[in-house]
Amino acid sequence: MCAGGRIVNYLKAFLGDPRTDILFVGYQAAGTPGRAIQRYGPQQGYVELDGARYTIRAGVHVVGGYSAHADQRMLVNFVRRMRYPPAEVRLVHGSPEAKAALQGRLQEACPQAQVLIPT
Repeated sequence: MCAGGRIVNYLKAFLGDPRTDILFVGYQAAGTPGRAIQRYGPQQGYVELDGARYTIRAGVHVVGGYSAHADQRMLVNFVRRMRYPPAEVRLVHGSPEAKAALQGRLQEACPQAQVLIPT
């Protein structure tokens, strides 16, 4: 998500350099610097990091195929195989679409559980 940690320092140092390429492998949530870089980078827009604007001159690339949907089967199997089935599952991470899809799969596979998406 590019919202904390060492990546923020790397981005500050390299986003303005057109010789740099930024490669995203994975989901970037709405409202995060990572999503802003993906959206505005191709237009040489800017992103805010630690309260300052950084112009995006670096190339921005996204490798598709790695999504929250990819591991649904494993997550559903994990919940289904619990020794003591949960009464409630709360989905708190991921895009609204991915959470809704996983919610449906979990409710179908684990009818005893109430599957919630907190707001």
